[in-house]
Amino acid sequence: MAAAAASEEAVKAAKVLMVGAGGIGCELLKTLALSGFSDIHIIDLDTIEVSNLNRQFLFRKTHVGQSKAHVARDAILKFRPNINIKSYHANVKDSEFNVDFFKQFNVVMNGLDNLDARRHVNRLCLAAEVPLVESGTTGFLGQVTVHVKGKTECYECQAKPVPKSYPVCTITSTPSKFVHCIVWAKDLLFAKLFGDKNQDNDLNVHSKDGSSSNSDVFKRDADEDLDQYARRIYDHVFGYNIEVALENEETWKNRKRPTPIYSREALPEEALKQNGTSGDCTKEHEEPSAMASLGLTNPQEIWTLADNSRVFVEAFKLFFQKREKEVGNLIFDKDDQLAVEFVSTAANIRAYSFGIPLHSLFEAKGVAGNIVHAVATTNAIIAGLIVIEAIKVLRGDYKNYRMTFCLEHPTRKMLLMPVDPFEPNKSCYVCSETPLLLDVNTKETKLREVIDKIIKSKLGMNLPLVMIGSTLVFEDGDGLEEDEAANYALNLDKVLAELPAPVINGTKLTVEDFQQELSCSINIKHREEFDEEKEPEGMVLSGWSAPVEKQVNSNGANKSAASSSSAHDTVEDISSKPGMKRKLDEISETKENCGASTSAQVVEDDDDLTMLDEDPKLKKKRSL
Repeated sequence: MAAAAASEEAVKAAKVLMVGAGGIGCELLKTLALSGFSDIHIIDLDTIEVSNLNRQFLFRKTHVGQSKAHVARDAILKFRPNINIKSYHANVKDSEFNVDFFKQFNVVMNGLDNLDARRHVNRLCLAAEVPLVESGTTGFLGQVTVHVKGKTECYECQAKPVPKSYPVCTITSTPSKFVHCIVWAKDLLFAKLFGDKNQDNDLNVHSKDGSSSNSDVFKRDADEDLDQYARRIYDHVFGYNIEVALENEETWKNRKRPTPIYSREALPEEALKQNGTSGDCTKEHEEPSAMASLGLTNPQEIWTLADNSRVFVEAFKLFFQKREKEVGNLIFDKDDQLAVEFVSTAANIRAYSFGIPLHSLFEAKGVAGNIVHAVATTNAIIAGLIVIEAIKVLRGDYKNYRMTFCLEHPTRKMLLMPVDPFEPNKSCYVCSETPLLLDVNTKETKLREVIDKIIKSKLGMNLPLVMIGSTLVFEDGDGLEEDEAANYALNLDKVLAELPAPVINGTKLTVEDFQQELSCSINIKHREEFDEEKEPEGMVLSGWSAPVEKQVNSNGANKSAASSSSAHDTVEDISSKPGMKRKLDEISETKENCGASTSAQVVEDDDDLTMLDEDPKLKKKRSL
């Protein structure tokens, strides 16, 4: 009774911050309000979309287009009018949400949709010394973790995975899976036709017979109508380019040869005449749709090659008829119906050519958007676990903190698997301030490259300041004098060895981000040569928690693939006697057999980037 009374008092007196009012956020706000929390602040940048309504139950169709944070607040106040809820329709990375802002809260709870913002909140919580309860869901899987400075690891103590990437030669020449076709259609074809024309692209731009007056076959001829242009692009990417690939006999010795597809075969004239016109597709105020234009209504049906070809051509034409002003600046968006139609049908036509099973528009959209469709009950379970851990934090009951994993299939009669939190990683540059090491050619590498590729991209700093000894060589952010900003801009294009304070072998850089109140040291090691394949950036950063394996993605950029160390872990067995523990790999056997993920994941559902930082089987137990 005394413990319950203490919990109740702690909850009533608490001032808490929620970051994110989406899938988890809606359930979390409801659970907080019903659990007795009376002072809640919510930050969310997003507005409500129709696709949110199947699981974010605080929202209704009339709310589409409005702020998630504001609408969630209003919905809760209808049945809990006496509590204080303050909502912010803003980005948590805005300057107003600084360390002093975070210090006013007893606990922060995350329901975010991107890694960058999670890292930012983690650093602010560390600087403000405010406990953070992190969470994520993907389909039936989910997790909740607690991060308390000095007591448990921080969010960045362990490596975070990056999206799956594929070798460029597989994407352009030898696809064997439908996802390879999706990446080709999305990152190469869509980007080439509708995206930034100056961006590097691996598609062949030379035509077969000079049928286009342009040196780049993707450029439209002055006297060419849209039907001719669409057919010419179709024939080039699905016909001629396949023929070119077939010329390399070595490639196909042990592979099934693809079939070139031309529009005259897949899309005869009579089929093309059946295609809709811009007037048929939708009303003026509605989003253009090739499906609607052609009278196709079922996105879960697997279309024939002819239907895929018709939708491809119609979507192609609609971009130029209805959205010509956007062409040249478009980036694929899974919520853009016309973009999804174009990419899905292009992927299916290519899949047909390579003998890969076709997918419905619904399935293809899931692959293109990395979508694992959200499950409302998982969000509700995870929200409940967040509140349980938050109450433990408020009571100072750190011995009973738990990382809890929600499983899809029972493991020894357990769907919720609690694990003791891990202690801080002594080599974490965020919470342990361990120096990093950067191998770099100081005579050729410019300061700009170090800031963009290392400090901002890898270390996640937003407004960095770079010092060499007592010399300030770069600072980012508002409030700089004009002459200062000009001076720093000049430094950006200087090689490291020619900076006002030269960077040579053994130099120590101090890098800070005042907004995050984060500071770290980077020791420089001069190196003349780098492996172009394994070290394409010409720099190697050591000592940070990064994935180890690298692969080239479809546009040739290098990305890291998640890696984890396997070890014998122990986990609380809630079905056995109190205090008894046993090997996690014993109780995880069922999970492996049923196909659950056994590695770190980043999965984006309809609108939430959801992350399972690590499967508990892959983490080494470090008792507090």
